[in-house]
Amino acid sequence: MRTKLSKVVIRLIVADFFMQSGWGLISPIFAIFITQQICGGTIETVAFAVATYWIVKSTIQPFLANVLDVIRGERDDFKALIFGMYAAAMVPFGYFFATQSWHIFVLEFARGAAMACVIPAWYGIFTRHINKGWEAFSWSVQSTGVGFAAGFAAAFGGIIASLLGFQSLFVLVGLLKIVSATIYLSIFKNIFPEDKVLSFKK
Repeated sequence: MRTKLSKVVIRLIVADFFMQSGWGLISPIFAIFITQQICGGTIETVAFAVATYWIVKSTIQPFLANVLDVIRGERDDFKALIFGMYAAAMVPFGYFFATQSWHIFVLEFARGAAMACVIPAWYGIFTRHINKGWEAFSWSVQSTGVGFAAGFAAAFGGIIASLLGFQSLFVLVGLLKIVSATIYLSIFKNIFPEDKVLSFKK
């Protein structure tokens, strides 16, 4: 008997929980970090940094999504997902060393490009592995996971930064994103059961 959620969907939701928890720790206090810790950091810097992420992600994403749809099979989606997640996981470590405003813009550009790889690939794989008849339930569980991740992370992010400092917080965020990327990597055999070992060859 099939369960409501497939193994692939469950792992995608769990990995997404860690991913959202990671950046959720930073988001509420991102402006404080920039204005207090970055040389020349102002409210305008915060605004343009956020804009950089969203503009880069939104510009690249539809073009990459089109490529993923044109190429048959899920191997390209899986490549984009794994590459994007590990690339995004490196960004918080970059913030550990950031001291200048331009560092922030470079990092947000990189994060936007990385997430432009992750988002369409994630949605594509998730959609294809939803058990028929449980579409609404699957998406609701995913949304609930994101909500809990964002809520708890927002609460604890400020506490961690206050007690341990921003650098420790960025390391924790990077580690959470690596955990997320590794969980994504673990679904390989569920998506490609015919492959005995991990291989990105066509």
